[in-house]
Amino acid sequence: MTTTNVVVTGYGATTPLGGDAASTWDALLAGRSGVSRLETDWVERFDLPVRIAAQLAVEPAEVLKRVEARRWDRSEQVAIIAAREAWAHAGHAGDEPTVDPLRLAVIVGTGIGGALSLLGQDDILETQGLRKVSPLTIPMLMPNGPAAYVGLELGAKAGVHAPVSACASGAEALAWGWRMIKSGEADVVVAGGAEACITSIPIAGFSQMRAMSTRNDEPERASRPFDVDRDGFVLGEGSGIMVLEREEFARARGASVYGRLAGIGTSSDGYHITAPDPQGSGAARAIGAALRTAGIDPTDVGHVNCHATSTPVGDVAEAAAIRAAIGDHPVLTAPKSAMGHLLGAAGAVESIAAMLSVREGIIPPTLNLERIDDGVQLDVAAGEARKVDLTAAVNDAFGFGGHNVALVFTAA
Repeated sequence: MTTTNVVVTGYGATTPLGGDAASTWDALLAGRSGVSRLETDWVERFDLPVRIAAQLAVEPAEVLKRVEARRWDRSEQVAIIAAREAWAHAGHAGDEPTVDPLRLAVIVGTGIGGALSLLGQDDILETQGLRKVSPLTIPMLMPNGPAAYVGLELGAKAGVHAPVSACASGAEALAWGWRMIKSGEADVVVAGGAEACITSIPIAGFSQMRAMSTRNDEPERASRPFDVDRDGFVLGEGSGIMVLEREEFARARGASVYGRLAGIGTSSDGYHITAPDPQGSGAARAIGAALRTAGIDPTDVGHVNCHATSTPVGDVAEAAAIRAAIGDHPVLTAPKSAMGHLLGAAGAVESIAAMLSVREGIIPPTLNLERIDDGVQLDVAAGEARKVDLTAAVNDAFGFGGHNVALVFTAA
């Protein structure tokens, strides 16, 4: 790897808190919740124990052309929306080309992919027969669909990749982008994650694992990371995309720089398919690697944007990893308390928040933290946003299968 710096020149998002990155960030700082009751017939039909979710604040059909919405799975729709915002924010969306397509890559991860299209087309096959099945079924259901369509839209020719590492996918896409720029494979990488699978089978499956909150009567209070009364995560949907660039390239074209992706670390637990290592050793290794590649000391990290999903085991294991790799001095926050768990998109959306915390000197509050778990023993921003001076922030992302990713963001 070279000493080239990797900078962020644009970012975009669509989430349960807002239809773009700015509204999402404002809602996070204000402590608003995007969780609500599901008003769909399948909840009653299957008598699901979980009847809440964090659905998009702005429907893709309100943003996309009708023909686009019909051709793309919902996960692809949100990826395109976030990518278009990020691309324009980076100043690349004008008539004149700003980057050689041979030096442009796209990396968009997802945890599940086109589940809505797969299930929907199966229903059509069973009820209406083969002739009614869409010829676009495969492009709509394949997990690389979000990356592929973003790559096609931007004309990327340096590579289009789709990490599928469960809830670490979006963060792993950013790590992969960092590596591509560091190795000289690309000057610009559009990277992030997308997920949209709020439907019966995922909710039923997660419910059977006892992984989801059943606080159906209090949707906004259901996701409560680090709280002693937490009972599982809340499923969300959305996308977050960053435009990463080689710093020399960005400066030469006069781009605005919003922060640096200074270092990345990845590891695997080798422990269990769904449960994290309770000691957090794999996560601690990823955080340690991120600090080493960033060239910073643990004392430089003032903030950790946590993966913290609101599960009994996961939150405590992450706290142990943070204490081991960084110490007990950073201020923590857990965005999933507000927007639910966006699965493969979570690490990307929350990376935007981590970068903005460094840039603006403010940490969004963790919602619903009333009694902190004795196993956490760390300073968690709760109740209201906290103003701080930050040199560096870490974003954590972990996924089923033991995937661990940590990213370090520093000031521009």
